[in-house]
Amino acid sequence: MRGLFAAVMLMGIYSFLGASWMLLLDAPDVAFTEASVGAGISTILALATLALTTRKAKAPVRRPALPLLIVAVTGAALVYGTLDMPHFGDPEAPASNYPHPSYVERAEDDIHVPNVVTAVLASYRGYDTLGETVVIFTAGIAVLVLLRGSRKRRPTGGEGPGGGEDAG
Repeated sequence: MRGLFAAVMLMGIYSFLGASWMLLLDAPDVAFTEASVGAGISTILALATLALTTRKAKAPVRRPALPLLIVAVTGAALVYGTLDMPHFGDPEAPASNYPHPSYVERAEDDIHVPNVVTAVLASYRGYDTLGETVVIFTAGIAVLVLLRGSRKRRPTGGEGPGGGEDAG
């Protein structure tokens, strides 16, 4: 696909579908993050990037086999990694057995926060949540730096309006 606008729109739709899948899998926190970051912010940043560049991708000069080989090996490794996963809906799967009911029972006494989800994310999983926040913040700053660095520099000097030799 050479049309970059269509590629950005497909990326946004795919992210929105991913958020829908996570919602169907009873993971509303992941679904909300995917919808806001994946379908929302990423799509807006990609559209902003398109505003600064061209809308058509350049035709490839040659078709190297190495990137295709890397993608195929990585895909095969990912598929191989899913072979040990428990079946969907398995009541004995770790996802069905955790968090342990004691988290719900002890959360208010341990953390003194009435909302159990907030207690788990902010205290029991505090370092994990901090790490995720740092990654998202760093990615946002990197995108802003890249977008700011891509602006064309304006020439400085007396050629602008009111400047130059004729002004006077």
